[in-house]
Amino acid sequence: MKFIIEILLTGLAVALAAYFVPGVHVNGYITAIIVGVLLALSNATIGFFLRILTFPINVLSLGLMSFIITVLMVILVDKFIQGFSTTGFWSAMIFALVLSLIKILFGGFNNNRNSTF
Repeated sequence: MKFIIEILLTGLAVALAAYFVPGVHVNGYITAIIVGVLLALSNATIGFFLRILTFPINVLSLGLMSFIITVLMVILVDKFIQGFSTTGFWSAMIFALVLSLIKILFGGFNNNRNSTF
């Protein structure tokens, strides 16, 4: 059940980020869920290998290279999903940043819900 809630929250985060970022468009909530799942899969597979290959640059740039890889994964998902579009690198970068912030907020709400207080 927690996995399904996480997928639904990720779809909501994608839809909200697309709403707030100019140059990013998502056709609907189902497309947002698919984008969220594909972003997670691409970051876990291709992004993981790219982070291993660029580890020295990532250390020298204090993690900036890891963020750039995440932006590239957003652009990659844009190429595969017809109902999701970004207008370029900068809109994908802002989208990735806003999506990360929204997911942090959702994670905080999710952790507070499981609190023992």
